[in-house]
Amino acid sequence: MSKLVPPHGSNELKILALEGDDLEIEQKKSSSLTQVICSSREFGDVIMFGIGGFTPLEGFMNKADWLSVCHNMALENGTFWPIPITLSSDDEDIKVGQEVAIVYEKTNEIIATMLISEKYTIDKELECKKVFKTNDTDHPGVAIVMAQGKYNLAGSVKVLSDGGFPEQYGELYMTPSETRSYFDEKGWSSIAAFQTRNPMHRSHEYLAKIAIEICDGVMIHSTLGELKPGDIPADVRSEAISTLIENYFVKNTVLQSGYPLDMRYAGPREALLHALFRQNYGCSHLIVGRDHAGVGDYYGPFDAHNIFDDIGVDLVTKPLKIDWTFWCNKCAGMSSMKTCPHSHEDRLLLSGSKLRHLLSENEDVPENFSRPEVLKILQKYYSEIKDSDKVKVELKGHSAK
Repeated sequence: MSKLVPPHGSNELKILALEGDDLEIEQKKSSSLTQVICSSREFGDVIMFGIGGFTPLEGFMNKADWLSVCHNMALENGTFWPIPITLSSDDEDIKVGQEVAIVYEKTNEIIATMLISEKYTIDKELECKKVFKTNDTDHPGVAIVMAQGKYNLAGSVKVLSDGGFPEQYGELYMTPSETRSYFDEKGWSSIAAFQTRNPMHRSHEYLAKIAIEICDGVMIHSTLGELKPGDIPADVRSEAISTLIENYFVKNTVLQSGYPLDMRYAGPREALLHALFRQNYGCSHLIVGRDHAGVGDYYGPFDAHNIFDDIGVDLVTKPLKIDWTFWCNKCAGMSSMKTCPHSHEDRLLLSGSKLRHLLSENEDVPENFSRPEVLKILQKYYSEIKDSDKVKVELKGHSAK
């Protein structure tokens, strides 16, 4: 019997992807349905529905759930959920009771069908203020919400596609069923998830090793969805992380895998979502360091720590809260605010943004910032980018310190 944490709000994963004859029948039917075009963010949400990553949801949220999530971080029935999962459209002709085909805007592939149970308008500024703590359209998450269609469409979803993730990423892409099977085979019961959209520098490595000291293993879990301009592609990131694991971690203590979502950059609320769906993947803990899922200076460096104390909900997957981490010259190693007594002048503060900035500007990276094997891979990637394709990485907020 599995010793892993149960899926969120359910005794089993709610896997909405069809297979076999059911899939073939639905695919044939879908070609004649009215089409709803979905964005990259919505595409990732559909794929998560398909693999059970959004258990216990069975489709896109209705207005009562949307409003309750915005205000209370819970569905109307009381089930904890921190961020709205919605599908929008400007189509005036779509009606309640109609079945539609959901089509990904970038590939024109029909990825799901949905029976419309509700069509409603929302207060976008309210959603942004509640979820992102700002209505500033310079915030990438706010910009996406404000650009959504006029209406939200709610209803149960049948997923017809894997989104191409298994083909593109191979063994790196794992579903919750697959990670759970892996953990069971290893005999692990306590697993810490490490969320990343960046290659891992020395501070990330330190966080993962702290978790390994108290858990059976760590799952380094990278987003495979779309990122901001200037972020490092998933294949390069994966190669760098694999090299780090091979050279600097004890064998059979780390699993590297990826998941299909775009980042929302919702800071504290996204940290909660990360813990929630990592529970579906079988993880008992989520490593929460500085400025988790943040962007710029919209959130305090430890707002994501504090929100786990403030929600009033006993999440099954617990946070591993870790303070500022850095290289200390006097300590001659990685340290944190809780373990290092020395001054700011002795410390090298590390961040993914700072590393990308140095690499993109072809500047020297301090030797204690990242492992040499990792740097070699990243420097090769940046050397092959044409000047016309380079994106300036600006240091803002906590990453500039």
